[in-house]
Amino acid sequence: MKFFIDTANLAQIQEAHDLGILDGVTTNPSLMAKEGIKGEAAIMKHYETICEMVSGDVSAEVLSTDFKGIVEEGKKLAAIHPNIVVKVPMIKDGVKAINWFSENGIRTNCTLVFSAGQAILAAKAGAAYVSPFIGRIDDSNWDGIELIAQIAQIYSIQGFKTEVLAASIRSALHIVKCAESGADVCTCPLDSILGLLKHPLTDIGLAKFLEDAKKM
Repeated sequence: MKFFIDTANLAQIQEAHDLGILDGVTTNPSLMAKEGIKGEAAIMKHYETICEMVSGDVSAEVLSTDFKGIVEEGKKLAAIHPNIVVKVPMIKDGVKAINWFSENGIRTNCTLVFSAGQAILAAKAGAAYVSPFIGRIDDSNWDGIELIAQIAQIYSIQGFKTEVLAASIRSALHIVKCAESGADVCTCPLDSILGLLKHPLTDIGLAKFLEDAKKM
């Protein structure tokens, strides 16, 4: 399973990169705004900077919701860097745009996916990635991890090449469960990634080793 970091914060991207586990980045307008990045020129420049920091795919989200607007915006984003993947919402015009992008050599990430039916449409339209939002599904008293497993099984049976990109990750346990359920990619906040490092027995064992070393 590939690890993407879900942020627009350059320091966090660098920290994940330095761990040696980073395969890509996902971003969205909310994450950009959180970093104080406003205006088309500044946003485009920030995407370019991120692409220079990592060797993998960088998802850049469109703001338009009509077919023509999505296509025009997506073309501009794709022109920033070869690693850009255009992030398109799961709406009717979004699916149409994903098909257009697929036919014109532009890779896409279909976002805001909450059902297996939506995931099937995204794959049929030619999306490179589909992003089920498992944390938000859990918030609605459904099972986000179960959806990951369902989509992964459907894609395997049908031979779809679209990768399942688990999004809206809330914890290190979410990451482990996504790996168990067949996700191809997991996009996470830095805290969730670092949470994988933690175990009380590791801390206890290290403290004992260091204590014994002082006696040598």
